[in-house]
Amino acid sequence: MNSDIMSPITENYDENSIQVLEGLEAVRKRPGMYIGSTGESGLHHLVYEIVDNSIDEALAGFCDRILVEILDDDIIRVTDNGRGIPVGIHPQKGIPTVSVVFTILHAGGKFGGNGYKVSGGLHGVGASVVNALSDWLEVEICDGEHKYFQRYEKGNVVTELKITGDTEKTGTRVTFKPDASIFTDTTRFDFDILLKRLREQAFLNAGIRIVLKDERSDAEIPEREEDLHYEGGIKSYVEFLLEKSKKERLNSEVIYFNGSSGDSNAEIALLWSTGYDTKIMSFANTIHTVDGGTHESAFKTSLARVINKYARTFKFLKESDSNLKSEDINEGLVAVVSVKLTDAQFESQTKAKLGNTAIGTLVNNIVAEKMMNYLEDHPAEAKIILDKSIASSNAREAAQRARELQRNKSGIGGKTRMPEKLTDCISDDPTKTEIFIVEGDSAGGSAVEGRNSTYQAILPLWGKMLNVEKARVDKVFSNEKLTPVIVSLGTGIAENFDIEKLRYDKVVIMADADVDGSHIRTLLLTFFFRYMPQLIETGHIYLAQPPLYRISKGKRYYDAFTDEDRDRYIAELGENCDVQRYKGLGEMNPEQLWETTLDPEHRTILKVSMSDAELADRIFSDLMGEDVEPRRKFIEENAVFATDLDI
Repeated sequence: MNSDIMSPITENYDENSIQVLEGLEAVRKRPGMYIGSTGESGLHHLVYEIVDNSIDEALAGFCDRILVEILDDDIIRVTDNGRGIPVGIHPQKGIPTVSVVFTILHAGGKFGGNGYKVSGGLHGVGASVVNALSDWLEVEICDGEHKYFQRYEKGNVVTELKITGDTEKTGTRVTFKPDASIFTDTTRFDFDILLKRLREQAFLNAGIRIVLKDERSDAEIPEREEDLHYEGGIKSYVEFLLEKSKKERLNSEVIYFNGSSGDSNAEIALLWSTGYDTKIMSFANTIHTVDGGTHESAFKTSLARVINKYARTFKFLKESDSNLKSEDINEGLVAVVSVKLTDAQFESQTKAKLGNTAIGTLVNNIVAEKMMNYLEDHPAEAKIILDKSIASSNAREAAQRARELQRNKSGIGGKTRMPEKLTDCISDDPTKTEIFIVEGDSAGGSAVEGRNSTYQAILPLWGKMLNVEKARVDKVFSNEKLTPVIVSLGTGIAENFDIEKLRYDKVVIMADADVDGSHIRTLLLTFFFRYMPQLIETGHIYLAQPPLYRISKGKRYYDAFTDEDRDRYIAELGENCDVQRYKGLGEMNPEQLWETTLDPEHRTILKVSMSDAELADRIFSDLMGEDVEPRRKFIEENAVFATDLDI
């Protein structure tokens, strides 16, 4: 061996350096491997793991009621009326089976087929992981004869399994308190986050009743309770998703198919709405596969094949026409694809993507046969679907032409020609630069003179901004107000978005502190949310906060951002001070604009976040969409909270 690559030994590396983690130590050492993170999502994942075990009992036909309670000190209690976890001595381990379930990884009734044929808890680690990451956990079991109890602390057994009474009931109750030394960000459970997941489970298991109660004395809504029970199953789920989208239905009723192959089953519910967005929710053994998988891919592919075959058979498409693409057919589609199968193959413990190929074949066959039958039996509905898809195709092709037109405006050598109104910065380091999107030429002029030209770019906008919530993508590409934004940022939009091409680290919306400024901010945020959501998700979008007043006396002055600040500064400076009300950014001279809004040392800017994309989606649809009713309802319900009106 070449001695040149060797180095002197500074620390011992021998058999004592190799650590073996016993029992549940591995979970406590690397919790992210088992629950994704130790933040808010991981905290709530603990509840899902316990509830999933109860759902497995429901899938097996032995449970129809689940109660989830949030108790004081954010303790969780989950109770079901299933058969109860077995309490007999395990033949291999020689300890009560319930102890095996809660203290040993990869132990459960989900491997050999005798316990559960269909299960979301594939890996057999759910209960033990929750136990490992809890300060303490208690399990109570009723087996139809006796009540049993056992307690654990930080994953370890602290009381032997004992009989506490007699009963004719069956079921399992698990109570646990998450370990604050693991979940250092928060141990506070969010009722709405749990509600969303539990509602999914109720939809996916028609007839099951899941009750969620908030019994915390400091709950935001005292004694809040949700009773989740849907006889319609995933058909009801599609109706619910449509209602949330605030769009009108195009089909008269939800389209529903199901089918089986061996122990595997698939059911699909779908309809089309008047909206432009696509909402496809896929599940495997009631687990939401957020990254899709073979079942979701098969659904999309087969649906596109059937729609195109029908369109050609019944002359909606000419021989010279290109096939409709999935994105055309899926515009406005609301669908739920739920499969249940043995030996589900997920890509990770968090079960984000399904990999079983056989279930894809089943879904493909169901859609191919039953969707075609539906279209042939419902020609009026078929025409509605085809008209919607063809209109989407036409818009997509128009958008493509607009993109090509934009590319043709590039300079020599393929280098994109920047918008005329963009005053760029000197630096081309995208990690250190920032662009201010400014309302109006006047403010833009002051900003250009007042900025630090090394790293600050200025792009003034003028005139009425396009409300993208009411426009198709082709209108967005061709809009003269938005095109400069798209070109300046360099990332492209929609399916062509590439964050690696972002030219600025901070994209700052700088508008006046009045109603018109708020409108411009909202329109720009709507655009970013719909067509560049990655910019929000990765923390690149900011809102400038220009002051409302300047209060001065002699050489002393203060900039006030609220009326309260104004009054405090007036009191501090005393009588006869001068109070200037900034009516707009354009009224500030370059020095004032730098001092108050541009200077990183003194300015206030707000980072735009998107912690709940679905909530943001609903708000933008309500307030910016074509449907007037949700907007009217919002105004009626919230007008009482309006205190500062600029009329």
